[in-house]
Amino acid sequence: MSGTGECITAGTSLLLGLAAGFIMHRSDFCMAGMLRDLFLFRSTFKLRILLLTVLAIMVLIEAARQAGLIYLFPFPGFGSSSLANLVGGMFFGVGMVLAGGCVAGTLYKMGSGKIVSAVAFAGLIVGSTLYAEFHSVWKSFADTVRILPGKVTLAQFVGLQQGTVISVIATLLAIPLFRWWRAGKLVRSSAADGYLQPWRAGLMLALLVTVSVLIIGIPLGITTSYAKAGAWIVSLFAPGHAEGLSYFKARAFDYPNHLLGITYSGGPGPACDTISLIQFPLIGGLIAGGFLSVRLLGEFKIHARVPRSQYLSAFIGGILMGLASRMAPSCNIWHILGGLPVLAIQSILFIVGLMPGAWLGGRLLTGIVLKD
Repeated sequence: MSGTGECITAGTSLLLGLAAGFIMHRSDFCMAGMLRDLFLFRSTFKLRILLLTVLAIMVLIEAARQAGLIYLFPFPGFGSSSLANLVGGMFFGVGMVLAGGCVAGTLYKMGSGKIVSAVAFAGLIVGSTLYAEFHSVWKSFADTVRILPGKVTLAQFVGLQQGTVISVIATLLAIPLFRWWRAGKLVRSSAADGYLQPWRAGLMLALLVTVSVLIIGIPLGITTSYAKAGAWIVSLFAPGHAEGLSYFKARAFDYPNHLLGITYSGGPGPACDTISLIQFPLIGGLIAGGFLSVRLLGEFKIHARVPRSQYLSAFIGGILMGLASRMAPSCNIWHILGGLPVLAIQSILFIVGLMPGAWLGGRLLTGIVLKD
């Protein structure tokens, strides 16, 4: 894999990750924090920003689709929904609050020097790898509770054109956002050097997601590579066991990229495939983006002095996120910034589960972790 298309893929993913990590760090854009603040402090400011981000992605992607710039829709990686999406979302919500960051927040925070985020990162790899041990059982369950077969998006379910449904939903979302904007409820005052207003960050992230769709063909996503990293480790120490796990033989993607003239095909197994080209540079970019942001501010330092209970919480939270990202399947970035803007039913179910999961995670955080 050394052709022009592969190089463009890896380079695009790296730059997208670098930009996203920088933007998220400067604006403190963290979905775990958004839900944590809602349930613990009754603060909805960050959720307003998330709503703005989703609306912007929704409009940009639909405009690109109407202009004929999107060749594959619904996006590869989305399929028929299952109640397993909801259950996976619930476990993911618990995990990301306990970990102190979602799959992307963990990376840029790790890049900024937070050791506790590195512990959560390790937990993500462990959890993603553990899933392979019961993949067959979970897949059987997910197939049993599958709903709306053949219906990927809400528009397909209601029998209307995608553009019609998107127009209605986008209008409904725009009304409260316009009122919040006029009332100054999308702006946060801060004296911190280099602080990026979250609403600006949300619009920038919307552009990055759209670029990913236009060039690579899918929204941002990284969690298959956590399982792939675990597969490499298992195959190194127990090659026979790794060979016997059916999950490591699965295919996460197999689709053509008409723009670059290549086909993306790969999965969570220990192979250097196009999943590696897409996701590992994105992961590295997110880490580097967080590092670059704090380095340019002259504030980089290793943050390791936190209570042991928080390290344990981060590790357990990471494991839960890793497991849940395979059970759902995929993570909050993929579903909230990728699936929700196109009204993918899988993503809607994931978010329905994510909310009570985050509430439970908040209760565990305050009742056990921080209490100690």
